[in-house]
Amino acid sequence: MKIKALLIDDERKALAILRHKIERKCPNVTIIGETQSPNEGVALIQELKPALVFLDIAMPEMSGFDLLEKIGKPDFEIIFVTAFDTYAIDAIRHCAIGYLVKPVDTNELINVVDKAIQNIEHKTALIKNKLLIENLQVQTIQKKRIAISSTEGLEFVKVNTIIYCEGVKGYTKVHLESRKPILSTQSIGYFNKLLDNQDFYLIHKSYFINLNHLEKYLNEGNVVLTNNFKVPVSRNRRNDFLKNLKNRLT
Repeated sequence: MKIKALLIDDERKALAILRHKIERKCPNVTIIGETQSPNEGVALIQELKPALVFLDIAMPEMSGFDLLEKIGKPDFEIIFVTAFDTYAIDAIRHCAIGYLVKPVDTNELINVVDKAIQNIEHKTALIKNKLLIENLQVQTIQKKRIAISSTEGLEFVKVNTIIYCEGVKGYTKVHLESRKPILSTQSIGYFNKLLDNQDFYLIHKSYFINLNHLEKYLNEGNVVLTNNFKVPVSRNRRNDFLKNLKNRLT
């Protein structure tokens, strides 16, 4: 499957390096255009209709996020290319969108392109891009939605409806407020990184809870969550967990 790609990066050298690596290591990708200007990038997207866009985030005319908002229906797969930026990377990962950190590692490039090709086949780009735009408008993680890779595909849920995540043999069962759980193909460690925030806490190697759904802490070493879920707190995490709760209340 040949994929038509467009490259947008305001740095000439970064653009040249990326093009060279794609041409050498990604035979399924055909570069149909490139530009250092985000405004020209908008025009090229509308004219050339690429299936895949490599998009820098920090650019002087407009950011990659601003460029995405300017496109009416961004139905192309994106691979963001960025210097390390925790906020930007978190926003991208919440939506299951690919990214590369500069300087671009060749193996990471190959892996993220392979994933992008799979996503193009599944036609999930438009909903993921809209989700990113939506999430950029809100400040707190509880008000965001995230993309969860499940055994059936991608599922999109509001963070504030997640009660807890349960690790199950390398998978994760995501327990939700008002619908059946989602069995995610990602590990509990993945969700710990994805939702690394003061509102979430890993109380056990297999249980990661949303503290906004915490109703009780029992002296026996369990917590009671929304919908009367009872989850154990591991012995070696109890003191730290109780300190965390105290800090939240002060």
